[in-house]
Parts: sequence; structure tokens; C-alpha cells
Amino acid sequence: MIHKSISQRESMPHLNTMYALLALLLMFMLGACGQKPHHHPRKPNYAIVKPKVKYTPSKKNLHKMVKDLQGSPYVWAEEGPNNFDCSGYTYYLYGSMGIEIPRVAREQARCGKAISVNELVYGDLIFFDTDTRPKGNITHVGVYMGNGWFTHASTKDYEVIYSNLNTTAYYKQRLRVCRRVLPSRGKGGSKAIKPWKTQQNVPATLPPIAPIASSISPQRPIIPSRSGNYFVQVGSFSGEPKKALLLKITRAGYYYKIIRFPQGGRQISKLLIGPYKQKEQALQVLPSVKENIQQDAFIAEIR
Repeated sequence: MIHKSISQRESMPHLNTMYALLALLLMFMLGACGQKPHHHPRKPNYAIVKPKVKYTPSKKNLHKMVKDLQGSPYVWAEEGPNNFDCSGYTYYLYGSMGIEIPRVAREQARCGKAISVNELVYGDLIFFDTDTRPKGNITHVGVYMGNGWFTHASTKDYEVIYSNLNTTAYYKQRLRVCRRVLPSRGKGGSKAIKPWKTQQNVPATLPPIAPIASSISPQRPIIPSRSGNYFVQVGSFSGEPKKALLLKITRAGYYYKIIRFPQGGRQISKLLIGPYKQKEQALQVLPSVKENIQQDAFIAEIR
């Protein structure tokens, strides 16, 4: 009996240590589960995941999704169903109702019907230039909800939030384009839906905002031809260009071409955007390619 009690006492420290380690492991696992993903991952997932159509197009169904997705994490290059960047959020919302819009904000800004600020209603898309020094580029998008409120995947708060045009000078001054893509008729389409919250000091109508004319015109993207000789050259690569870069180009709405040739016992690949029949067309595309894809891009003529 004495030997047994001594053995039990000697095993107690080991049991206590084991319990402590288990408790620490459990705390670590719980903490990891509650941790949000990084908003700008080192290796973004540029593959576009088309949302499953779950609803018919209506303000009622849009309202339901917006409420459910409030607080979802912002993650660059994601379009749901759990994480979103700004255009991925709008792409998911409308795609879930069977409305196909482009994946990136500047292309979404060319869809649907152009409307003025004073014509905004629930479900309209609103586009902003959020660059440090605004130049008229479309860099952010949200969904208008009424009374100045809109929902968006915020690049500042890194989650899906509600903001107000009337009370936030930052967004009010940077609003550039308003578009309507949600059908005005249909099931639930004609019923007015109250915003999730309102403030008595928020006026019902928006003050006039002067948009930048160059960004508000619904110009179509410059489509390359099949037989042109002018390209925007993104770069030359030993072997094949990375898939992430190719996906980045297609997500930006461009067509690319790869010219392969041997050099010094290796395969060299030239990655080109185009072709374009006229050099002026390629020159119009070049600034956007430099800003969003490759800073060293240049015009190449290939015959």
C-alpha cells in the first residue's frame, strides 16, 4: 500500500504537465479558429470562382445576402463565399442571383445603366477612386442601400462593412460612377427595403457630387484584333510565364499571346497583350498595364 501511494504521488506531476499541455494546445486551436485570414496573402488565389446561383434577382434576396455577409473578412483576390475583396464582393452578390458582371471594379463600372447620384436606389453599384492622389481611376466598388448608406468590402477595416456617403467625406469626394444592374422589376424588385440602420441627421438625398468626366463615360474596353502587329509586351521569361501572372492579365480583361523560341539551349517565352491593329490602341492600353500588371511593360511591333 505504501509503495502504491508513493507511485501515485510520483505520477501526479506528469499528469499535471500533460493536462497543462493539453490546455495550451486547446487554447491555441481555438485562437487559430477565430483568427481572420491575412488581407493581402503572399500568394493570392487569382483563379476566379464563379458563384453558385442561389436566388432570383430581387432587392429582397440582395438584402438577405448583405445582412448575412456583414463582417466577412476582406482578402485580396477572393470572391467568396467566405472572404472577399471589393469587386469580389459585388461579383458574388450579383452572381448569386444569376446576374453576370465582370470580376474587376473598373470593368464592372461599364456594366448596366449609367445613372446620376440623385437617381441612386437600393442595389445600385457605386464606384470610387481611392488612390492617394485620385486620377479618375476606378479602384473601389460598393452597393448602395439607401439614405446614403452602402455596403462594401473595406480595404481599410479589412471586412465587409456599411459606410455612408453623406457622413464620410472620404467616400463622398471620391465617388466617380454610378451604375444600375439589378432589374427594377421582378419578385420583390418593386418593394422598398429599409436600410439596416438609419440616422435622423442623415439627409434622404445626396448632395451633388462632381464626377470626373473621363471615368464616368461608359467606354468599351479596347478589344484586340486577330491580325494586328502591335502589342504591349509584359516581359520575356525563361520557360513559361507564371500562371498567377496569366490569371492576373485575364482578370484585368486583357487577351494575351505567348511567343516561344529557343535561345542558348533554353526556351524563351515572350508574354504579349494584344494584338492591336493601330499603335494608338496599344498606347491607350499601356498605362493601365504598367499600373496594374507590369511597370516595365512597353509597346512592341511584331511582323
